Amino acid sequence: MGGIDSPYVTLSCRIRMPAVGLGTWSLKGSAGIDAMLKALELGYRLLDTATYYRNEREVGEAVRQSGIPREEIFITTKIYPTEYGRPDEALEGSLDRLGLGYADMAMLHHPAADDLRAWGAIERAIAQGEARCGGLSCYSPSQARDFMARVKVRPQVVQNEIHPYFQDAASVRGLQDLGLAVQSWYPLGGRGHVRRILKDKTIVAIAQAHGVSPSQAVLRWELQRGIMVIPGSSDEKHLRENLDLFSFELSEDEMARMAALERGEKHGWA
Repeated sequence: MGGIDSPYVTLSCRIRMPAVGLGTWSLKGSAGIDAMLKALELGYRLLDTATYYRNEREVGEAVRQSGIPREEIFITTKIYPTEYGRPDEALEGSLDRLGLGYADMAMLHHPAADDLRAWGAIERAIAQGEARCGGLSCYSPSQARDFMARVKVRPQVVQNEIHPYFQDAASVRGLQDLGLAVQSWYPLGGRGHVRRILKDKTIVAIAQAHGVSPSQAVLRWELQRGIMVIPGSSDEKHLRENLDLFSFELSEDEMARMAALERGEKHGWA
């Protein structure tokens, strides 16, 4: 997959998925609903949630309050490994909490012993119109390859940790070579690390050269690697910035300087 220069990516199943979305893991309660409503008002059309986030009800409520037609908003949710033993019940619970009729993408949150059984529930949900497509999170290329060889309906997206200090370039290429779209769930480095990354002198210099914020420079770098992004924020200024990524482009030299920041520094799930 080449760089992403459009607000939407067409998956191999021909479903269009926003290239930039909102990660909602920290958005809970009425404040979370307000933040999601603001994001939707600004133009976000992908909200990423999960059973583990405990905010599926808030996501559904934000979509309903927004007044935006349901079919214009892409909703991703995930079932957690502790639910893989009862996946149909788990997925039905997610759909009930969302209250939106269907999920655009249902994902497995992590690899686990029962992931094939859990995927069967996603396949059934797709067949019944309760999900439009399925995806994986935290899978390596070898895990994804083995997984795809054993399922009927292939996953469309793999969502992994990817940021300037953990670029995981070989895995990104490997997943893309399998025909899978790649999405970063920690595009700015994740909890406790964002400030440090966005103050990196190389990132600051590249951002200043384009008159954009450091977060915009990082997210644009990921899009140019063919990686979709779901940064999380409740701040209106940051929400605006993180969505405005198609008015500038990093040069080959700037992309190389960003690549040189690799530290193998993983911040999330091992």
